[in-house]
Amino acid sequence: MLATVRSAALIGVDAVLVTVEVDVSPGLPAFTIVGLPDQAVSEARERVRAAIRNSQLPFPAARITVNLAPADLRKEGPMYDLPIALGLLAAQELLPAAALSGVLLAGELALDGSVRSIGGAVNLALLAAQLGDSVLIGKHNAGEAALIEEVQVFPARTLREALQHLSGQVPLAAATPQAPDESGPPPLDLADLKGQGQARRALEIALAGGHNLLLVGSPGSGKTMLARRAPGLLPALTRSEALEVTRIHSAAGLTTQRSGLMQVPPYRSPHHTVSDAGLIGGGSIPKPGEVSLAHRGVLFLDEFPEFSRRALETLRQPLEDGEVTISRARASLRYPAKFQLIAAMNPCPCGHFGDPEKACTCTPLTRNRYAARLSGPLLDRMDLRVSVPRLTVDELTRAGTPESSAPVRSRIQAARDVMLSRQGERNSLLIGQALRQHASLAAGPAAFMASAARQLGLTGRGHDRVLRLARTVADLAGSLDIREVHLAEAVALRPREL
Repeated sequence: MLATVRSAALIGVDAVLVTVEVDVSPGLPAFTIVGLPDQAVSEARERVRAAIRNSQLPFPAARITVNLAPADLRKEGPMYDLPIALGLLAAQELLPAAALSGVLLAGELALDGSVRSIGGAVNLALLAAQLGDSVLIGKHNAGEAALIEEVQVFPARTLREALQHLSGQVPLAAATPQAPDESGPPPLDLADLKGQGQARRALEIALAGGHNLLLVGSPGSGKTMLARRAPGLLPALTRSEALEVTRIHSAAGLTTQRSGLMQVPPYRSPHHTVSDAGLIGGGSIPKPGEVSLAHRGVLFLDEFPEFSRRALETLRQPLEDGEVTISRARASLRYPAKFQLIAAMNPCPCGHFGDPEKACTCTPLTRNRYAARLSGPLLDRMDLRVSVPRLTVDELTRAGTPESSAPVRSRIQAARDVMLSRQGERNSLLIGQALRQHASLAAGPAAFMASAARQLGLTGRGHDRVLRLARTVADLAGSLDIREVHLAEAVALRPREL
């Protein structure tokens, strides 16, 4: 007997349809899985055999062949356990073949027959919405998959529950979307940081328009403290953005039944020892990297020059294109990577170059080598470059009461609303004709921009980035047009040298 079950495979962050064909025929007992399975899929034979027997269901003493179609697509992970087991039961006529039509199945089986969680439940539900199918999945993934409101998701705790639901004996109730767990600590507040008016202003502009920001200063000047307050200033994601972010984290296996739809922009802060694959994505089994996990949010790289040169250079393409392309022998995968980069670094290896109180012990050659760890093309992609001086005890004492995060967040939200209503995207993502349309300059500002470009030696990329930055400054000021004062501030925040 032959049974056919529908499942899926993850290609990047997209789920594609996989047909699981199970054939049970007379012959010497054997269990073969074909269709480019990886080791985890091949080991499904033992998990499925034990799960069926421990669920007090019959396992055939016959020749079993499982084909995962299309056969030229690599199949990875344990998500095919449940569809293989149900296909095997249908091939023994313990389940009507018609019951398997119009439903996508996925789940890992424990040896006792319980259904464990898998990665990519949201992606699977998105595919089911396109096909008009329902989803049968493990209980731990049901709330996650139910975030896609157009799809009915049925949660099964065990293989027997899934069998009884499909056969109509004990139908399962459809799962409801899981509300996000908001019991975590509150975001850090800007009121904790005294002084640093220019750096605070630069962070506000950067977060409003989604611009890349480089903070340079001595140890203890407040660079990391400032960057860690970015999550408390970011506006909530729109629903379409939240779905983009959630499916990336789901594909990486980072979402749970308590995660809910990710409405808060992600904030990622990897250590400088992160590998190239960890930062950009990839690996033997390609997974989204930190740049994709920070999609529609912030990627903070502390001790910027301490990252490997190769890892930093891999940032250049996603910073420009907003996506990562990972090429392998069998396939080329694309991951979204529209992230905002905030980086922090010391001015020299000892950290005290330019410090009024502590003398720098580095030689000019040492400082030049340290600065050379960041290439010119990478620095050209940093929209704002701000010096963060270390404040003395007297300066900290005399500093007034700092502005809290709430009013700054309100200004950022208002500017973002203007951008979304005008062009549908943040200013940092304006390119080509859209940039010329929404960042056009009158005669006076155009002459000022041309003069500044010559004095700073701006490249074509640098020129456009200053325009985008000035557009954001104008939006924060509530101005429809970009004026010279907005260009002047944008140029001042992008000095030739720090």
